[in-house]
Amino acid sequence: MQRAHCPLSIFFMSFTVAITGRPNVGKSTFFNRLLEQRKAIVDDMSGVTRDRQYGVAEWIGKTFNVIDTGGFVSNSDDIFEREIRKQVHIAIEEANAIIFMVDAATGISNLDESMSEMLRRSTKPVFLVVNKVDNHTRLLEASEFYSMGFENIFFLSSISGSGTGELLDALVALIPEDNVDANAALEGIPKFAIIGQPNVGKSSLLNALVGTERTIVSDIAGTTRDTIHTHYNLFNKEFVLIDTAGIRRKNKVNEDLEFYSVIRAIKAMDEADVCLLLLDAGKGITAQDLSIFSMAAKKGKGIVVLVNKWDLIEKETNTARDYEKDLKQRLAPLSDVPILFISVTEKQRIFQCIEMGLKVYENKLRKVPTSKLNEVMLKAIESYRPPVVRGNSVSIKYVTQLPTHTPSIAFFCNYPDDIKTPYRNYLENKLRENFDFSGIPIRLFFRKK
Repeated sequence: MQRAHCPLSIFFMSFTVAITGRPNVGKSTFFNRLLEQRKAIVDDMSGVTRDRQYGVAEWIGKTFNVIDTGGFVSNSDDIFEREIRKQVHIAIEEANAIIFMVDAATGISNLDESMSEMLRRSTKPVFLVVNKVDNHTRLLEASEFYSMGFENIFFLSSISGSGTGELLDALVALIPEDNVDANAALEGIPKFAIIGQPNVGKSSLLNALVGTERTIVSDIAGTTRDTIHTHYNLFNKEFVLIDTAGIRRKNKVNEDLEFYSVIRAIKAMDEADVCLLLLDAGKGITAQDLSIFSMAAKKGKGIVVLVNKWDLIEKETNTARDYEKDLKQRLAPLSDVPILFISVTEKQRIFQCIEMGLKVYENKLRKVPTSKLNEVMLKAIESYRPPVVRGNSVSIKYVTQLPTHTPSIAFFCNYPDDIKTPYRNYLENKLRENFDFSGIPIRLFFRKK
């Protein structure tokens, strides 16, 4: 029996920025400006409405995760403040840097003061952002915020965008130029992240995969910001499992475990090659699952969907077929993903998860020869030509795969800007029909020939 390698020190390569502040100061407007899109995860609780947003932003060639901690609507001031404080605590503990947003129009409030006290005790970089500074008078009035005692203070307007460049310059300056993946010691070994909501069976899956042979694993736990890595090396299969379920409740803070789980899932994605998205068969895929799925696709990660607790579902002749069809409709446009129905407790098909994950990893590394690409795709283009746009007849003459980590295909043509979404979808479908990219998002680029 081949034993696993000795423990290795593994750290995050991702950089996460959390936007905190009381409601109605413009956090979501600023978030939307950074991402140019809106992603919402709704978690209903008695008396509290939460709207959290997660995404990936880019500035001068550097990317980072952004989390908007959201606002609250409540009839109880106690619940209102308690939930906001809870999210500030989580942001302090989980993020690499914190944007503390206040409102120049209303001035310093008691809640602002309370939050600033918590943030000043943090060792994380805090950027005090005074929003709604959209004229000279507001700028003069906003000088009162210097009294809050933060070194990094920026005045901007989320709506117009003025002043955001200076803030982003300061933020990305914290990201090393050579943002080296500290997993270099495991370079070339597939990394699988087990992601999903709490209580869907993530830890149970990990234990079922490696728990019976304790000698083949090495558990590496770091600070509270770290996920847990398990290095598997047995039966001619070697990979690293990244488990996001290692969430421990602190005595002093009543954490929001759902919020923790999403932050850690985002961080785990940055490290992983393939994400194993675990769903509860009884609940199906939720808005939070869809948000995490689309983010993994945007990051160019391979994806395998695992429907757990399948043994508890009452079945008829076509139950699995119909369930899979409905699931793929919900996952569109990236519906070409492997779906596996499992039961962790009954150990049904759990080892097929790894087989499927390794297959998706192979698909991610797939390099299609240029000659083969042109042979297949030019024939597909000939049979269905791009529509004429503004009187321009689009002609695609050459196709090649780019040397990127995620499969990226370049089409050289005379009017690259005139290729519309329906035709892009047609080309992607033809690529998937002829080459196995199952579970992998494909990037299409159109360039001047």
